[in-house]
Amino acid sequence: MSLITHMSVYIATLGVQTPRHHGVGSVEGGIDNVFVQLKDTDGRSGWGEASPWPVFTGTAEAAAGALDKHFRPFVVGHPAADVAKIMAKAVKAVAGSPEAKAALEMALYDLYGQQCGLPVSELLGGRVRDEIPLSISIADPDFGRDRELAQRATDDGIRIFKIKTGFATHEFDIMRLEELRRDFPEVDIRVDYNQGLVAHEALPRLRDIATFSPTFIEQPVPADNWQAMAAITAAMDIPIMADESVFNAVDAYRAANARIADLFSIKIMKSGGMRAAQDVAAVGKAVGIGCYGGDMFESGLAHLAGTHMIAATENISLGCEFYQARYYLTEDILDAPFACDNGKVQVPTASGLGVAVNEKKIRAKATVIRE
Repeated sequence: MSLITHMSVYIATLGVQTPRHHGVGSVEGGIDNVFVQLKDTDGRSGWGEASPWPVFTGTAEAAAGALDKHFRPFVVGHPAADVAKIMAKAVKAVAGSPEAKAALEMALYDLYGQQCGLPVSELLGGRVRDEIPLSISIADPDFGRDRELAQRATDDGIRIFKIKTGFATHEFDIMRLEELRRDFPEVDIRVDYNQGLVAHEALPRLRDIATFSPTFIEQPVPADNWQAMAAITAAMDIPIMADESVFNAVDAYRAANARIADLFSIKIMKSGGMRAAQDVAAVGKAVGIGCYGGDMFESGLAHLAGTHMIAATENISLGCEFYQARYYLTEDILDAPFACDNGKVQVPTASGLGVAVNEKKIRAKATVIRE
């Protein structure tokens, strides 16, 4: 049996094209992501990515520390086939750090899939879809740049826009929705506040937003204000989606009981991996809550893992937002472009995650390397 012989951890800075503003924070210039590489006795490499955001899940330094110091001892010298056993140890070894756990699981499944000759989606239960509708986010404080992005996206066949709201004025949000509804009438519009509203102002503003008939309104108020989330969900005809309020299956169970949302946004960086993300979707399915494939500020590597997970998860049926690799980063780290065709992400069929990582690019962008 092939064993894991080497583990490398990198903190790498990935450049971004423009600022992105969200209700909870902003990104400008670049993002610090963590990459983990596992090598086996036969010379194969499995790769994983942690995409933390300090205002949401944590820091790159914390994720790298969890991988290097706390996870390494029960990874090196063991088979990638022991992914379930290794991940059980990871859950117990470090509280929190879901993105570090996601990166480790990603690398293990990538390596194990290559060893088995199977794509990761088959290891997660088998695919139920071969392509996933792609959404782009409208989040630039310069709306002129976002209009250019919207035109480029629709030219590429994308028919879902998610408008990031609550980071500026209500009037700015309304203006953008008016223009996008007028100029892109064929597009499915969603709205995401990223916790940007205070509870006592929320309903009047959300009713204004509802006049544009968005498919859903995501996380209007702070994540821990479940009482307000429940009141908004009860009051609105437009479906309300929980993102920051629901990280894992335990959160999903409690959220369903409290009726804080009609929909869940599922992210492997929140849940702690692909299997844990499927658990969130299973809770949603049991109680009739639909799910959407969200993400953090990721490269094509994490996009691939999310793609395989959604492909194997029936209840994540509202599309995905894996747009950063093609539309936001200045340069991706995959050897081949992240595959999209006519506005839909294509699920890879090759073994493992399905696309090779360019190690030279990661090393060139790395500010920290631990081997």
